[in-house]
Amino acid sequence: MFILGLTGSIGMGKSTTAGFFREAGVPVHDSDAVVHRLYEGEAVGPVEAAFPGVAVNGRIDRAKLAEKLVGNPAAIRRLEAIVHPLVRAVSERFIAEQAARGARVIVLDIPLLFETGGETRVDAVVVVSAPSEVQRARVLSRDGMTAARLDALLARQMSDAEKRARAHFVVDSSRSFDSARAQVHGILRAIAALPGRRIG
Repeated sequence: MFILGLTGSIGMGKSTTAGFFREAGVPVHDSDAVVHRLYEGEAVGPVEAAFPGVAVNGRIDRAKLAEKLVGNPAAIRRLEAIVHPLVRAVSERFIAEQAARGARVIVLDIPLLFETGGETRVDAVVVVSAPSEVQRARVLSRDGMTAARLDALLARQMSDAEKRARAHFVVDSSRSFDSARAQVHGILRAIAALPGRRIG
């Protein structure tokens, strides 16, 4: 089974690109979606214990949690130490399940793939990229987003240039959806004959 790691900075079009992989029949593990589920279940207790007051009605209030994290790298590391192992466990179950089903290719959609050392778990990395002005325009159009908040988010992430330099494949999302879709199909053709890793 060939494991593709999919990553890209905020606003680069990673979620749309993940959708094109799904459209092509490739199973995708969405780490962000897993975090959302954990914040309504398994992670509530330990996160509330580390950051009292962020749990509301049995789930983590992401806005309250964000207030505890802004400008506090130590708090961010504390949260990551709780959440990342839980996400990793879910992704390992996903990999095992897809291997058992005979999947030829799967995608692990991991926003902080390089930042968390996730590239060691995959056979190749796909980085979704766009010019910085396109990225900023996309992100700043989101409700509640400010330039200062965007800059703080980007400061936590590896630069787009470095991600592209470390990628095996780059999807340029600044053109049309059809262009990005075609690039995804090109990647799938490129890896079709490549050996993946043995699972199990």
